[in-house]
Amino acid sequence: MFREGLGERSAFGEYHPAVNLTYYILAIGITVFSLSPWFLVATFLLAWVYSVMLRGTSAVRMNLVFILWIIVLMALINVFFTHQGETVLCYLHGNRITAEALIYGLSAAVMLSAVLVWFTSFNAIMTAEKLIYIFGRAAPVLGLTLSMIFRYIPLLKDRYGEIRMGQMCMGRGGPAGPGEGAGAARGIGEEADGSGVVSAQRTGDAAEDAPSRKTPRKAPFLQRLRQGGKNVSVLISWSLESSIENADSMEARGYGLKGRTSFHLYRFTGRDALMETWLCALGAACIAGCALGKTGAFFYPRYVPHPLDGGAALTLVAFVCLLATPVFLDLLGEIKWKRSDLTT
Repeated sequence: MFREGLGERSAFGEYHPAVNLTYYILAIGITVFSLSPWFLVATFLLAWVYSVMLRGTSAVRMNLVFILWIIVLMALINVFFTHQGETVLCYLHGNRITAEALIYGLSAAVMLSAVLVWFTSFNAIMTAEKLIYIFGRAAPVLGLTLSMIFRYIPLLKDRYGEIRMGQMCMGRGGPAGPGEGAGAARGIGEEADGSGVVSAQRTGDAAEDAPSRKTPRKAPFLQRLRQGGKNVSVLISWSLESSIENADSMEARGYGLKGRTSFHLYRFTGRDALMETWLCALGAACIAGCALGKTGAFFYPRYVPHPLDGGAALTLVAFVCLLATPVFLDLLGEIKWKRSDLTT
């Protein structure tokens, strides 16, 4: 489960799109207004857990690439440009480096990182069909725009991989440089004598000598950079042409016209109503805690997080229950699936 990810097999993803959207609005919205360390740890860890459950272990590397840079950059920027706070760590060119500025930068970076990780799972649950279904009638342009935005990054990644593979098959941009890999391969297996007949003995000798040859060196940096620019140029041209074709296709199908009907398989059942009520109740408790300042912290002039009193503890429990709801549902669904396989 954690290696490949659940993806579309998620039990929470089988609920109505309105339930899925409500969950992510509450989870991301409350995370944005939470700077208390308890709430930051809760949303950061659960965002990672659910992202790995949906997208597999490959999501770990992708999330780390963005998160590490965000944390380092935001912490350094806030330290160098904000000199408030009474705890001075050191002086740099006459400017104070304070612990409060460092803590605020780290807290804001963790909050932003958690939001980005939540969006990775959002992209797996809220497919283009669900977004168009929700916004198709009220705001058709917004629904189409959102669906295209959330699918654009993985789409560009796949297209760039196809372009790069095609260029390498043509002998461009490979490890041995343009044309070297293909030429070397042909030189081993297709040596011919003057009459045009392949010499079996020479071919066998070349095949025996092939393992002892050195690995072809990489192409020069400027050559690889030039080839990368060509790949990006092809990708941009392909994307622009595809966007024009999509726009013409949607217009030809009458997308956005009044009275236009659409087919969908989503029905709001009693199970969806119970889950919506559960999420809204937990969300209301968390929003009330945010309004009372239970999820915040004071950073200047001294870092003072909100104490974990009764109200803050109840808000934290409601927040954890809210965020852990899809994790619990997916784990329960996987357990039922494993048991059904064993019984059959």
